[in-house]
Amino acid sequence: MGRSPLLWVPTGYFTMALAYVMLSSVTSIMFKNLGMDNAQAAGYASSLILAYTIKPLFAPIVEMYRTKKFFVLITELILAAGFGAVALAMSLPGYLTALLVLFVVLSFIGATQDIAADGVYVTSLDSRKQSLYCGIQSLSWNIGPIVASGGFVFLSGWLHTNYTHDWTKAWQIVFALVAVIILAMTAWHWKVMPDGAKAEDAPASLGDAWHILKDAFVTFFQKRDVWLMVGFAFLFRLSIGLLEKIGPFFMVDPVAKGGLGLSNELLGIIYGTYGLAAVLLGSLLGGIFVARRGLKPTLFLLCCAVNIPNVTFLLMSIYQPSSLVLISLGVTVEKFFFGFGSVGFMIYLMQQLAPGKYTTTHYAFGTGLMGLCMMVTGLVSGHLQQMLGYVHYFWFVMAATIPSFLITWLAPFHLGSGAK
Repeated sequence: MGRSPLLWVPTGYFTMALAYVMLSSVTSIMFKNLGMDNAQAAGYASSLILAYTIKPLFAPIVEMYRTKKFFVLITELILAAGFGAVALAMSLPGYLTALLVLFVVLSFIGATQDIAADGVYVTSLDSRKQSLYCGIQSLSWNIGPIVASGGFVFLSGWLHTNYTHDWTKAWQIVFALVAVIILAMTAWHWKVMPDGAKAEDAPASLGDAWHILKDAFVTFFQKRDVWLMVGFAFLFRLSIGLLEKIGPFFMVDPVAKGGLGLSNELLGIIYGTYGLAAVLLGSLLGGIFVARRGLKPTLFLLCCAVNIPNVTFLLMSIYQPSSLVLISLGVTVEKFFFGFGSVGFMIYLMQQLAPGKYTTTHYAFGTGLMGLCMMVTGLVSGHLQQMLGYVHYFWFVMAATIPSFLITWLAPFHLGSGAK
């Protein structure tokens, strides 16, 4: 069988996203189903983002040994075994501690898989093909959240309602299915994925790796107006970080507690179909908009698109609609404009923050700062929501858009005009 990128790019990025979303997002719903309060559920799930945030620190090691394909296969094999172990561990008495340890280990394995799979993509395709398959890469990654946040959350609720009436058993089946899917992806990638090439500056030893990483840090902070760019990378999605975990909790909490009282099945349908379809469409249209108008004239407008539609959750918390049409519409509006505006964030990192001697590493620093924001806001969001209640918490989310507006207004453009 040939090695057309169409054979491995979609499955590679789907597998990356499936592991990441299962660990960083779906686990929060599982923890809540198993009886945790919002602070615990959001805190535990958000802490699993740490490995993905600091992955630039261990990325050079992947360059040192064997091939990038080898790391993809070995990490996917461990992920499959790990998710299978999660399913088995849930049969043990007092399994929560074992579960958390497994999830932490899997987060570092998943982050390593990210590094290796990105490396295969970058080194196996020339710049023309990278651009050609960029849309497929992005679309394939976004299928992961559809399957995880939509399909598997729906399945957990369906199993609980119609089969087991036990959340532990329902989630055991879900994690076993995730393990089977990733194992199948491992076998497929063993057959069709290219090896990938070593980077020209690949380290020959741990000492070299440390030297490269140190030089990358030094040159990063030598960039002009770097602290404004760091602020932009961290603060652009501040309100989204506060909304990410609490939004789904709000959907499933009982009406008496200020929520909307939805089941896991309905949450899965709304977030995993309407919400993700809206993100995909918004991202597509946002990319076209920036391509036609340029980034610099549109960046503040894109920031508004990301932040202002969060008001839909404030309105839903005030009026607590029972209509599924209105609830779905609220989520769809927020997700569409998030997809539309977040394109500007990624392009800014690529065009203004990343370029230089270590473009790939500096881009990873930027996305790592965004991940750090998601982790920090996730860790505090549950505690804040419990203190404030849903209505006041969503008012707080709207207030948290102000730093995003300020830093976007101040974001520097030194490399080109940002115009089309």
